[in-house]
Amino acid sequence: MTNCGNGACAPNKAIQCTVTNCANHCQTESYCGLNTIRVGTHEANPTKEQCTDCLSFRMK
Repeated sequence: MTNCGNGACAPNKAIQCTVTNCANHCQTESYCGLNTIRVGTHEANPTKEQCTDCLSFRMK
């Protein structure tokens, strides 16, 4: 569920985000507008933060 819509975004202060080309990003602040996010991996055995992905990402 999203807090973003119609150009408005209610930042979720529990989810910091700097991915400005995501449709869920609150453009005026570095927070996600979603209530929750899903984090996953593209690696079989992740060992670094670079191995994780925000699966809630949606391109603008």
